[in-house]
Amino acid sequence: MKEDSTLSPGIAIGRVYILDRTKPCILRHSIQDSHIEDEIQRFKEALSKSKAQLKEIREKAKKDIGSKHLYMLDAHIMMLKDATLSENTISIIREQKVNAEWALKESMEGFLKKFERISDEYISSRKKDIEQVIYRVLRNMIGHHEESLADLEEPVIIIAHDLTPSDTIQMKREKVLGFATDAGGKTSHTGIMASAFEIPAVVGLKNITERAKNGDSIIVDGIDGSVILSPDNETFQIFLKKQQRFKYYEKEMLKTRDLQAVTKDGQRVRLLSNIEYSDEVDLAIRYGAEGIGLYRTEYLYINKDSLPGEEEHFLDYKKVATRMKSGYSIIRTLDLGGDKFISETKSDGEGNPALGLRGIRLCLNRIDIFKTQLRGILRASHYGRLKLMYPMISGIDELKEANRVLQEVKDELKLKGIPFDHEIEVGAMIETPSASVIVDLLSDEADFFSIGTNDLIQYTLAIDRINEQVAYLYQPLHPSVLRILKGIISSAGKKGVPVSICGMMGGDPVHTLLLLGMGNIESISMDPHSIPKIKKFIRQILYKDAVRIADEVLSLRSIDEIKRYLSEEIPKIYPEDIEGHDVNRSAFLNRKEEVIAEQYV
Repeated sequence: MKEDSTLSPGIAIGRVYILDRTKPCILRHSIQDSHIEDEIQRFKEALSKSKAQLKEIREKAKKDIGSKHLYMLDAHIMMLKDATLSENTISIIREQKVNAEWALKESMEGFLKKFERISDEYISSRKKDIEQVIYRVLRNMIGHHEESLADLEEPVIIIAHDLTPSDTIQMKREKVLGFATDAGGKTSHTGIMASAFEIPAVVGLKNITERAKNGDSIIVDGIDGSVILSPDNETFQIFLKKQQRFKYYEKEMLKTRDLQAVTKDGQRVRLLSNIEYSDEVDLAIRYGAEGIGLYRTEYLYINKDSLPGEEEHFLDYKKVATRMKSGYSIIRTLDLGGDKFISETKSDGEGNPALGLRGIRLCLNRIDIFKTQLRGILRASHYGRLKLMYPMISGIDELKEANRVLQEVKDELKLKGIPFDHEIEVGAMIETPSASVIVDLLSDEADFFSIGTNDLIQYTLAIDRINEQVAYLYQPLHPSVLRILKGIISSAGKKGVPVSICGMMGGDPVHTLLLLGMGNIESISMDPHSIPKIKKFIRQILYKDAVRIADEVLSLRSIDEIKRYLSEEIPKIYPEDIEGHDVNRSAFLNRKEEVIAEQYV
């Protein structure tokens, strides 16, 4: 069985261990007035027990693995402290005169409804965190014992509906060969932890828990997103060889970590890393990133009962600045909004939140939030090379206003004698069609541009990329998308403003080829694991071929024409030493498997 969320490359071969996280069946029971306080007390006791459990897990994990990955547990603890959850549940018990389990379930459903219209995959995946936390409380109320991965005694492959932060943090990494889940995605907690721990994983399989049985043999292929249950001997031997080849290949690829990404004819491009949280800097460095091209700072705001303060911002960005010593790091300012719920900035029920108060619009609407983050970034810039970048810019007025607020913050810091980089570079994300056609105007206010291809494609083609009904329309090779990209790159080039790519297109070799061929690309930022693959690709092609192919593609009229042309042309220039590469299975043909997979079959 296959899925579209490959997370951490590698192949795991072993036996199934099913982690039972069955959702408790909750029924509604009416209660008498005399029992209302008893039900409230039962709820409070379960809430306290759940907090105590998570705190105990946190303290043990801190001793075993340090504080590096504990922020997700902290988020769950903060949710349990949320007064709204407690007050809503108690109110339902009192008003409806129902049992505490049903009241808590009703509270949870109320929270989850707020997430139904969220178009951002990273933020919508936080819905799972709410479910995980509340089901822990429910299990404590009904006396259900929870299994712990800390008790594993032999190496296994974990099969579960989903994994909680406490699951992954408690697990003995030497005992977990890999995992596969029904739920989850690249930006889910499970996805982030799989990548951070470098454990082969495939998520979002929908029914793997129904099909697998404890003790079954299983293969989890984190390279192309496949899971094979009870493989026969021939399949087992094929994947055993594939596993050995991957380990060898990864070892060899990491030898290029300190080499530059330069084409055979001398065209240089910097390969940077996208990160979700500050501790991922170490992973980025390990895979050869020359800097951080996009630090999404949203996790600082998610699942908190209060907004992060200046000191929290400062310490987090300082960590990034001091760890990334060989290059610069770009901190993107808050990209949350009406469709993404953070403390003190609740949704007002916008009809179309993807087009609502989000990104720079929210920041300019809430100057207090914006200034707090800017102060943290500026203060951290004293300790390493940082740049800052505004998301969701749609016009020159927004960019000017953002820079005006930035100047105010700089003046405030100067008056207080607080050191910072007075010449910090400021960039704008180009991810809306409106911004793409006024790049020449925006160039007067920005030191650099970063093209957010994910949203740019979404807005250009007018599709919701996480809506399964229209996801097939998300086509990076649509002629309109390629023409917009070319226009952005050319306009910025004429103004002498450097351009970076920070969307998913940057992690695919064929897309990288086309982007390079459009000229004026200073850097490409991607998932850390993709860097060695893209670096090797770039080092074995000619820039003149990239220019020629990009020019031809830009003259073609349809996606089908573009795919046919690339299917014929790519094999002529793709590195000869990549054995068995089949261009028709590359990501540009709308398959999610990474090109890297073809090297081991």
